[in-house]
Amino acid sequence: MTNAADPVALHVYTQVETRALPFYVGIEKGFFARRGLKVELEFTQSSANQRDALASGKADIVYSAVDNAVAMVDVGKKDVVIVTGGDSGTNEFYVQDYVKSLSDIRGHAVAVDATNTAYALQAKKILMQHGLKDDIDYNLNPVGNGALRLKSLIEDKNNAAAILNLPYTLQAQAAGLKSMGRTTDLVGPYQAAASFTLRSWAIANSGTLERYIAAFVESLRWSFDPKNRSEAVAILMEKFKLSKSFAERSYDLMSDPAFGFAPDAKFNMNGFKNVLALRAEIEGSMPTAPDRYIDLSYYERAMRLLK
Repeated sequence: MTNAADPVALHVYTQVETRALPFYVGIEKGFFARRGLKVELEFTQSSANQRDALASGKADIVYSAVDNAVAMVDVGKKDVVIVTGGDSGTNEFYVQDYVKSLSDIRGHAVAVDATNTAYALQAKKILMQHGLKDDIDYNLNPVGNGALRLKSLIEDKNNAAAILNLPYTLQAQAAGLKSMGRTTDLVGPYQAAASFTLRSWAIANSGTLERYIAAFVESLRWSFDPKNRSEAVAILMEKFKLSKSFAERSYDLMSDPAFGFAPDAKFNMNGFKNVLALRAEIEGSMPTAPDRYIDLSYYERAMRLLK
């Protein structure tokens, strides 16, 4: 391991949700520091903030829905590369109590982060399966991250639905909203959040990037080692102001590799192909090759560091 006298500062942008647990663990338990890194977390209100920060150089690495990386490449014409896997999103499609079937969303709004990426596309697909089209049968209301989407549902019943993740799904249920199902059940396997960066930064900082990935995997392993469950739950309670019950339920759901974190942040290629297919379907284009967006050589070298 690297024991640098002057650790390398890494600016990592993500969103406020319980999936930030490995970052808190990595910082507090010293996994990043032992790799010669000082991770500075920046929590944002929307994925647009993250994309702008990465494009401008304010962020070195973003941990967020990989569809944002795809959008930066295809729409923003930025040379962005996905370098790890991460998780399946812990997403569920939540609706108001007056929604008995998804057709009841007709004439209302669906709260989203950004209208053209990630979970907004999942929402469009789910509603398409029930004969509803955006801008015709409903409109998208771009309010921001999970906390803001939940707030919009609670404060304005015209927002009929939103895709939420942990811990907001649990809080939505407590507020009387109801889940219509997990998005992985509704639209199939999905590579949700992962680490991505500018390709030029990755090339220029390959050693730093590999140490970051190794430390993140170590943090993930610690987080979901059963013997650390009580301590990890306590971190969730402290950082997210959750009750013990909500923190325990969040932890257990994130531990499910089909719904939460993939072991060792392994990249889900089938899930990513579904991301690309979904984007192509919604946009009326042909799916592009996955290799355009990913470079897992950094991950492979990081895993060798762990051995």
